[in-house]
Amino acid sequence: MRGSLRYIIALLIAGFSFITYWCKREENEITGETQHIDMTVDQEIALGLQAAPEMAAQYGGLHSDQQATAKVKEIGQRLVEQTKAGTSPYKFDFHLLADEKTLNAFALPGGQIFITAGLLSKLQTEGQLAGVLGHEIGHVIARHSAEQLAKAKLTQGLSSAAGIATYDPDRPASATGAVAAAAIAKLMTLKYGRDDELESDNWAVRFTAQAGYDPRAMIGVMEILGAGREGGGGVEFFQTHPNPENRIARLQTAIEQEFPEGVPSGLIK
Repeated sequence: MRGSLRYIIALLIAGFSFITYWCKREENEITGETQHIDMTVDQEIALGLQAAPEMAAQYGGLHSDQQATAKVKEIGQRLVEQTKAGTSPYKFDFHLLADEKTLNAFALPGGQIFITAGLLSKLQTEGQLAGVLGHEIGHVIARHSAEQLAKAKLTQGLSSAAGIATYDPDRPASATGAVAAAAIAKLMTLKYGRDDELESDNWAVRFTAQAGYDPRAMIGVMEILGAGREGGGGVEFFQTHPNPENRIARLQTAIEQEFPEGVPSGLIK
């Protein structure tokens, strides 16, 4: 009887998680995609602003180089103003982090975008910096963070249901089922994250070209990151991103599709 009750509770939790996830759908006005989203745009902006100081602190705070910071902001705002990102409700702001060893860039929901001094120092051209920032802008306008939060709630609910269904207080070893379920949930989230990265690469191709930068510069970024990984440097980028070889091939395909007659001349490298 006790086991049957556990299964009933587990099914209720799993069912509630599925229904909550699938019922919360809305169309993204920028991308045109229908997404499972569990928060408003205003909530995304507020969450990003709230998390920004803590995230910056993890990388030693903001960099003191005002000239380099101004350059990051200048290129970031150019990308926003000259692309569809500028028509979005998000409040974009671009930050240079003090960490000079780690190679990373990331976006918080709502438009807070960061790049480490370590990654900036490796970039060789303005076009490469534009590619990195364009990629992160893509995450924001595609609402990837909001999607990930909705998916996390779903997988957390399913993991809880699996844990309740498999746990037997008379057999403590059965608790490993809950651990396995949590591991599967993490792998699911990671897979979605990698898909998001590839989608944001496509946005980077569009945004850089629309803002006057050569989209092929993004291939150079992947080569730089790949070299950093081989050298054993602090490349946090690859903890959640696909490997650079796969991304280079996808970038080349995206560029060919965007510019079937060739990339226009005169773009900033």
